[in-house]
Amino acid sequence: MKIVILSRNPRLYSTRRLVEAARMRGHRVRVIDPLRCYMRISSDGGEIHYKGQVLEGVEAVIPRIGASITFYGTAVVRQFELMDVFVANTSEAIARARDKLRSMQLLAEQGIGMPMTVCADSPDDTEDLLHMLGKPPHVIKLVEGTQGRGVVLAQSASASRSLSEAFRGLQAHFLLQEFIAEAKGADIRAFVVGGKVVATMKRQAREGEFRANLHRGAKATQLRLTRQEREIAERAAAIMGLGVAGVDLLRSDRGPMVLEVNSSPGLEGIEGATGLDVAGAIIESVVKRATRHQHGRD
Repeated sequence: MKIVILSRNPRLYSTRRLVEAARMRGHRVRVIDPLRCYMRISSDGGEIHYKGQVLEGVEAVIPRIGASITFYGTAVVRQFELMDVFVANTSEAIARARDKLRSMQLLAEQGIGMPMTVCADSPDDTEDLLHMLGKPPHVIKLVEGTQGRGVVLAQSASASRSLSEAFRGLQAHFLLQEFIAEAKGADIRAFVVGGKVVATMKRQAREGEFRANLHRGAKATQLRLTRQEREIAERAAAIMGLGVAGVDLLRSDRGPMVLEVNSSPGLEGIEGATGLDVAGAIIESVVKRATRHQHGRD
């Protein structure tokens, strides 16, 4: 099968592993920078060009669209869809997951547990907003932040007010959440491929840090999910419409809570912590689903 991986950097661990896994299974694979793609959009399906050549014969696309290129990256993915090429994650699913507020609303609609979340546009509503949220500490998040960037812990109501004012001053979209103290700085990453959890790890934040992101120095170890956690992770990925997803969970006194659903989860941490061939699982799932798509059953 001819597979395209949309990635800006072929040297990234995740991209390299997907290339290796595809070639080991006898597939042709090419890494393409989505920002170098340009499109002819027309009623006949159009076409995509890359560095002066038409992209032809592509049977499956694995998008690795970073947050900074969401707008154009999803447009390229959408063009592949219009050309009836199978994509591992659709443009709509990527955009849906990238918007934290939208994804929280969709998950809540389906009864998925999550930390209490509030948001407002006007500074006049801040006092009532904090009253709705409850006692601090509060977690303040940029709606489009990634890898722990734009996530701040406010230890007091006055700190929450000040941070809210600062974010509004920057015209940033943000939300506030309750702080789940019993998680003790740890979260769970469940890697969902083709609707099933294929690998899981616990991420423990380093001392003095509440964000359990590996880019922030967190330590990753293998972890076995409970049945409830597995079901919630798989449901969350399905609600987002993602064929490949990293679902971040917290263990709370009220049961498992979903923090975020990531459409371009990294492979280095999960493969390192578990020793599992997650890249291989992605390729096998993509090939299976692309084959069904070609036969009109996906």
